[in-house]
Amino acid sequence: MRKVYTRIDQIVGPVVTLRADGVRYGELARIRLQDGNSTYAQVIKLRGEEVSLQVFAGSKGVSTGDEVEFLGRQVQLAFSPDNLLGRTFSGVGEPIDGRPALQGATDIDIGGPSFNPARRIIPHRMIQTGIPMIDMFNSLVKSQKLPIFSVAGEPYNELLARIALQAEADVIILGGMGLKYDDYLFFRAQLAPSKERTILFVHTAADPVVECMMVPDMALAAAERYATAGKDVLVLLTDMTAFADAMKEVAVAMEQIPANRGYPGDLYSQLASRYEKAVDIEGSGSITLLAVTTMPGDDVTHPVPDNTGYITEGQFYLKGGVIDPFGSLSRLKQLVNGKTRDDHAPLMNAMIRLYDAARKVRQQQSMGFSVSAFDQRLLGYASEFEQRMMDLNVNLNLTQQLDLGWEILANHFTEAQTTMPGKLLVKYWPKRAQAA
Repeated sequence: MRKVYTRIDQIVGPVVTLRADGVRYGELARIRLQDGNSTYAQVIKLRGEEVSLQVFAGSKGVSTGDEVEFLGRQVQLAFSPDNLLGRTFSGVGEPIDGRPALQGATDIDIGGPSFNPARRIIPHRMIQTGIPMIDMFNSLVKSQKLPIFSVAGEPYNELLARIALQAEADVIILGGMGLKYDDYLFFRAQLAPSKERTILFVHTAADPVVECMMVPDMALAAAERYATAGKDVLVLLTDMTAFADAMKEVAVAMEQIPANRGYPGDLYSQLASRYEKAVDIEGSGSITLLAVTTMPGDDVTHPVPDNTGYITEGQFYLKGGVIDPFGSLSRLKQLVNGKTRDDHAPLMNAMIRLYDAARKVRQQQSMGFSVSAFDQRLLGYASEFEQRMMDLNVNLNLTQQLDLGWEILANHFTEAQTTMPGKLLVKYWPKRAQAA
């Protein structure tokens, strides 16, 4: 029998506190407002009989005399593998696309533990995205968890949209947190052509802050169901700093002792519990996770990117409208680069080495130093490399990217100047005149 409590002791921000017994952490509660409507909340703190709940829609309209009924279950997502695709939901899993609620759906718990490590397998399969700075230079591997470090104003949402459209995956799940309404409309329009494999969970800046905290759990709960059914799922989240800021706001309302820069002390654990959902399941599907993390002031020591770096397997660093080849690193790329084409790793290393040399020449040139004939080759190479490979609008498969890499090298250098292995030069060097 469900118990109903008729007195709320305290209301602070989105958090309400009352005295109750027999309540579990994470349990869902219904609050019946005096105007006849209802709102939902979740238990986030237990101290003896003192129970704190975060109200999903915020505490506006909640009074101390409202009825609170504990439902004996956690927050759940209505899941239907076929009907979920092409739909858009709020942070609490309610349809916001103007279409009716899911029919014949199964309610599944969210925020559960990570997948059983005994059934995980070592990542070994590459995901092609069509973006050279990812596929060729920092390959994305199925079951990998990677942040996209960026700052406000960079086109990180545009990058996520391109990945969603072009990536090799059975299901794409995008979770937006603290989105401007324009960004929400952008994602909805951009992903419309691939709606047969796309699901959106959206929290805008105008929505209650508590819903922001639910988005990753909703997205990952759906991803787990698809993955266990044999699907390769790519989860895209933006922005995990907004998620952390929502946690901070709730922690302040609960009068928790703040840690670094006011964030809760369990920030690392909260981030890790989401990122660790990435998995390649033996005999089944996979979950790969890419999550934007904006860095206030471009400060990588900010608590959110700093903690993220200890959890994930590298990062993509979006700067100046491109993925910076020197700030980005996919630590798992070596697991797949040897299985793509025999020139992948050597070509990647040679092109980055020459681009780094060109960058140093640019610095010298800016200080008034003279440049040699070979330096001029480097500068020409760098310009073409930036235009044809670093531009995020480029969409080529990996074979085309590798062939383009050889073409760019041949446009500016002789075979000897590349210092590439002779057998690869014989096999892949373009069959035309040497660069002048």
